[in-house]
Amino acid sequence: MEFFNRLVDGGNGLLWGSVLIYLLIGAGLYFTVMTRGIQFRYFGHMFKLLRHSREGDGGISSFQALSTSLAARVGTGNLAGVAVAIYFGGPGAIFWMWMTALVGMATSFVESTLAQAYKVDHGDQTFRGGPARYIERGLGLRWLAVLFSICLIIAFGLAFNSVQANSIAQAMQEAFAVPTWAMGLVLVVVVAPIIFGGLKSIARVAELVVPLMALLYLLLAVTVVLLNIGDLPAALGTIIRSAFGLEQAAGGAVGYAVAQAIMNGIKRGLFSNEAGMGSAPNAAATATTHPNHPAAQGFIQMLGVFLDTLVICTATAAIIIMAGPELLASDQANGIQLTQIALSQHVGEWGGKFIAIAILLFAFTSVIANYSYGESNVEYLAGPRRAPLAILLYRLAVLGMVMVGSMASLGAIWNFADLSMGMMALINLVAILLLSPVAFALFRDYERQLKAGQAPTFDPSRFPRLADKVDPRAWPGH
Repeated sequence: MEFFNRLVDGGNGLLWGSVLIYLLIGAGLYFTVMTRGIQFRYFGHMFKLLRHSREGDGGISSFQALSTSLAARVGTGNLAGVAVAIYFGGPGAIFWMWMTALVGMATSFVESTLAQAYKVDHGDQTFRGGPARYIERGLGLRWLAVLFSICLIIAFGLAFNSVQANSIAQAMQEAFAVPTWAMGLVLVVVVAPIIFGGLKSIARVAELVVPLMALLYLLLAVTVVLLNIGDLPAALGTIIRSAFGLEQAAGGAVGYAVAQAIMNGIKRGLFSNEAGMGSAPNAAATATTHPNHPAAQGFIQMLGVFLDTLVICTATAAIIIMAGPELLASDQANGIQLTQIALSQHVGEWGGKFIAIAILLFAFTSVIANYSYGESNVEYLAGPRRAPLAILLYRLAVLGMVMVGSMASLGAIWNFADLSMGMMALINLVAILLLSPVAFALFRDYERQLKAGQAPTFDPSRFPRLADKVDPRAWPGH
């Protein structure tokens, strides 16, 4: 076990300390420059597309695909992950989470647009796609697509679902003294019928639960901010000063403090909003888009990154930082318990119980969305004939990991999740950088039609690099 822990720590040190941080931010900046700041210029357009996003023509609508990706994004990263980032990286980690999200919005547009372009018809009015498909179809590298799928299944089906189950169990034990093993059993019983219902079942549950839970949590956070409105400027000042080491300048630990803030902010930011990781494209590919163009889902998924990190994670950060420097300086709690204690200081004892219920809903929806990402990739690896048996075994493995995760230690699970996420992100970022000319061409095509006053429509024959690589059943020619 000790050897395994050393191996995981070494892998994390290499990926996060030397490779991924630069690649992640560099790719996001490159996509931002090449699209001339798409996330800023088309900020309002993202919300306009939501008006028609519920139209799915009997399949999975853009709104359902967004809700599914938000179900995966909005989970422990927003409650426990923000607390972990602040605990290890200081309040300045929140600033770097914001920066990760801003450049990550452009990354999310590129990967989700590619997922739509290379999606395949599933034969039940839904589609399948994601990095595995665009790596194989776009780059012709099936071995790399297979490697990505294996990493995703390990990361989302196993590691991340363990993290979500662990956070639920810890929060319920803290608030209601529910034994972790009992919470694990309850989760297995509730999750099983939803994942056995397939992707349409998951999309329907996500569409109902995700908007409601996000609104309730935001209302509480806004209430906390309004009750402490006088402390808001000081809280923002703490975040900015800590991000650049100004808080630690007198102590001579500026370099270390800034490095910790950057590393923890980017790691937890990516874990939360998943931009560039290659997970959300699996949801993006399932949608029937309106307008009928791959870039439409790119804009919708870009909105998901904004809502996850710049709205919901910021709400959690405000709750924790406004609880006062004494809480941040103490070693009372780490992870979800820190968020519970902070909220209880603001609103009384029921605050901890509210967080327990919030994490139950947030992490529960993450479990079913994480499962859906894995199912798509299990199906890709197994092929049509072996898929039913492979998916059954995968479902049983997911339920097993939910149970195990409920009782496992937080540190070991976070470390393993970081390594799994890093491997996925590395493969996906290299792939979308190589395929980015396709995404840029699709964006220019969408923008040209939009400026001409037309409803953007995708015609594969206009794109030489796509003409013989798209599924004609998913994108009939015009």
